[in-house]
Amino acid sequence: MKLDSNNHSVFLLHYHLVLVVKYRRSVIDDNISDYAKGKFVSLGKKYNISLVEWNHDEDHIHILFKA
Repeated sequence: MKLDSNNHSVFLLHYHLVLVVKYRRSVIDDNISDYAKGKFVSLGKKYNISLVEWNHDEDHIHILFKA
């Protein structure tokens, strides 16, 4: 287990984010999920966020990330 650190602390934070489509409509397919995942990873590099796990269903996306 690798811990993150800064000048004053040592920490290990994982966040679980669930993005849900309005009215739970079935609109998310593999292409949309891959596009969103690419955007998340590219933005995450700028803010030092690393993706741990990514899963999706037709009406929601689960994201586990470390920041």
